[in-house]
Amino acid sequence: MITLRGITWNHTRGFLPKVATGQRFQELNPGVEIQWQTRSLQAFADFSIEQLASKFDLLVIDHPSIGEAAAHGLFVPLDTALPQDFLQDQAAQSVGSSHPSYEYDGHHWALAIDAATPVATSRRDLLDRAGVAVPQTWDELMTLARAGHVAVPAIPIDSLMNLFMLWVNEGEIPCAGPERFGSDEVGERALNALRELVTACDPACLKRNPIQTYEAMTRSDTLFYCPFAYGYSNYSRPGYAASLLEAGPLVTRKGSRLRSTLGGAGLAVSAASPHREAALQYARFVASGAVQGGIYVQGGGQPGYRAAWLDAEANRLSNNYFTRTLSTLDEAWQRPRYPGYIEFQNDAGLVVHTWLRGEAGLRETLDGLNRLHRQYWK
Repeated sequence: MITLRGITWNHTRGFLPKVATGQRFQELNPGVEIQWQTRSLQAFADFSIEQLASKFDLLVIDHPSIGEAAAHGLFVPLDTALPQDFLQDQAAQSVGSSHPSYEYDGHHWALAIDAATPVATSRRDLLDRAGVAVPQTWDELMTLARAGHVAVPAIPIDSLMNLFMLWVNEGEIPCAGPERFGSDEVGERALNALRELVTACDPACLKRNPIQTYEAMTRSDTLFYCPFAYGYSNYSRPGYAASLLEAGPLVTRKGSRLRSTLGGAGLAVSAASPHREAALQYARFVASGAVQGGIYVQGGGQPGYRAAWLDAEANRLSNNYFTRTLSTLDEAWQRPRYPGYIEFQNDAGLVVHTWLRGEAGLRETLDGLNRLHRQYWK
């Protein structure tokens, strides 16, 4: 019996579809067993994958880790191990830039089995009861926030992702070169806009990640709307939470729709795995169109295969989550992935969070972001 060990994050979306697909794979391949373990959402974003790759055969990862993985040879380069026609189909079925986000330094390092980006969500029951429309613009969002009805995830990492989004909206790509995070002029406008929003919301937002934000929204009768949080189709599925969330596109600001910062998850095979062929076979199974649009989404997953996002049954299960948010995925901006980026992300998020708490000035914050960017850029 071959035993494959996998690591993912501890939410229904991250865990249950891996268990379901692992069980089915074992039924089809009786000589292989797959054991999945979980880690926290924060660890998923910032824990060193070098340590994980030495312990697990299968790793569910965030694409900014790819630079580190490539630099240290941690994963099997899939372009050398999987059929080209399979990878071409994966590319053709990419949700936004999910598939190419795992390409780095001439190789493809993970399969995009999960796609996500910050999307807007609302409690339509509460909005309708109050006679309030879903915000379409930044000004409408701020009006609702000042009335106490908006939640936004604002822990350090999410604050940095939201700052990226506003920076792009101001017309400049952040972290585009080694010299600086971005210009002072754009930084001032983006930082002020983000603090204006967070300050208008309950201070509890500063301690919530997307999952905690969605849990708060589904259990409260005062939180009507979240303008951007990494999407979880589970909360749009009837019966999953106490109340149903309706997902949709982001608001417009300064005449253009916000472009959020791409997330999602890829499945990589450790180069240290003693069972490489079995792990590759499972990875190909999970990423296949049939499984992504079947067992995976039915098990609470959020596929990375485009046809599954357009599938009528997947949308019936999720209050049309997938079709409502697909354009937001397609428009999402991709973060840097250089070796050292994860450390930058961790430290820069703390700088932004300090600004949002009102404990640092604008000059100190901009200088901190630029310093960290130069320090970690490789």
